[in-house]
Amino acid sequence: MTDVTPGSWPTGGPSPATPGAVTLTDLLRVPMHRLRLVGAVAMVGLLAALGYVLLVPAAVTANAVVAVRPVVTDAFTPSGAGADRAVNMNVESGIATGTEVVQRLADAAGGHPRDVRGALEVEVPTGGQILRFTYQAGDAQRAVQSANLAAQAYLDVRRTMYEQQRAEMLRSYDASITKVAAQQAALQKRASTVKDTAAGDAVVAELAGINNQLTQLNSARTEIAAVDVNPGWVTQTAEKSLATSAGNRPLYLVAGLLGGALIGIVLAYVWESADRRVRSVADGRDASGLPLLGTVRRPAFRGSPRAVDADVRYVAMAVAERVRPAARVALLSTREDATALTAGLAVALAADGRDVFVADDSGRTERLRATVLADRGRLPIDPSRPLVPKPRPAGSPAPADGGETAAPRRPSPHPPGARPSTDADATLTLPRVSSARPDNGRVVDPDEVSVGVGSVRFGTWRQGADHGLVLFNAPPAESDERGVAVARQGSAVVIVERDRTRQSDLRRLVERLRAAGVTPLGFVLTRNGRA
Repeated sequence: MTDVTPGSWPTGGPSPATPGAVTLTDLLRVPMHRLRLVGAVAMVGLLAALGYVLLVPAAVTANAVVAVRPVVTDAFTPSGAGADRAVNMNVESGIATGTEVVQRLADAAGGHPRDVRGALEVEVPTGGQILRFTYQAGDAQRAVQSANLAAQAYLDVRRTMYEQQRAEMLRSYDASITKVAAQQAALQKRASTVKDTAAGDAVVAELAGINNQLTQLNSARTEIAAVDVNPGWVTQTAEKSLATSAGNRPLYLVAGLLGGALIGIVLAYVWESADRRVRSVADGRDASGLPLLGTVRRPAFRGSPRAVDADVRYVAMAVAERVRPAARVALLSTREDATALTAGLAVALAADGRDVFVADDSGRTERLRATVLADRGRLPIDPSRPLVPKPRPAGSPAPADGGETAAPRRPSPHPPGARPSTDADATLTLPRVSSARPDNGRVVDPDEVSVGVGSVRFGTWRQGADHGLVLFNAPPAESDERGVAVARQGSAVVIVERDRTRQSDLRRLVERLRAAGVTPLGFVLTRNGRA
């Protein structure tokens, strides 16, 4: 009674298939299934960016440009083709952001040198002798003043360095001139005391060399003293009208949203690798190794569940093909509730003339009854099914042998029991109490729902022991073992809900069934809040 008819579908795992190419849809499937996680992390990034925009004051940027010139002895002499190499701009950039410039800005603004160094930025265009001073501050006035002060401080520091170098060179020349002048004075005294002509000529020649050397030193000192030590000019001063906000603040919101979405996608892939769900029929086959009995799709419109009902009827045909009229079928799931699918299968099986008993030991009988009544109202009308004639009421004439119907009798104006009889032996006619009968005339039990030419009854597993086809609405197998125990007395159908059933739970359920000696009929892939 509980044996399963051998089917033609293999119960082993699927044959290995060649791996297909990964498409863009495959890459987007994981983020789409984890859309809540991606959206939550994106919202966190957006809120973080919004908090930064609202709490952190906007920074104003001011720019000042300084043209750097080389220090030469003759400013009117062309410097040649390598004019851009006359000044080492890397050294000049280092001086512009050096300690002396930063300290002057800190003393003028009253801030910490570390903050000034972070707000000051010096740019050097490639191949040019230009320094662009950029300073960020909380207001435009401070940014403009600090940028101009930084440019002027650089020029002052560089001019001081050139002046110190010139002073050292002039001091060296002065020392050399003093020494040569002393030698000249000594030779002049010796020349005045020499009596010999040859010795006098030698002293005069030596004195002429000393005079020539002294002349060259004085000429060189004059050139050094005349050198222009100006390091450059401020070609563009910072102004309020030219000050700009440091960055477009709405872009921070876009960056926060996109950054949060990117982090959410990464987290979605990480979560998917740790928590694999059944996403398709192939995943269900790979995880369970069972054949597919059918899929129950989500309807296009939630208000029209006809597509789901049709899919349930296809699943019922697949189940009916693999079981005998008298069978015990347990509908098992891992963590999900299969009540709606159980009721749908019961309606589909009963519509074909079967008496189905739906057993439930978890207190869901009323839900099953309500779902069966709702699904019964959506059964399609089968024109090929003969209609069962209704029973004739009492007192109606029977048809004649020739097929002609007798003329109906005129109703009496005095119904039975309406007029009292004068006969003492007359029989009193009592009204007949009719029992609950469906349209086909069959007596219906109070705990029975008529579906088509079949019926659906409800009760516990023990109450369904004497019935033919029993569907057991098993509780989730991860928390209750009664579904596997019932499946040992018959067969089992595994319910897999797409995007919710974990592959690890599905593998564990199939292993428990096979360890208990149960060969499942197959699995049903559902994707609906009802089933």
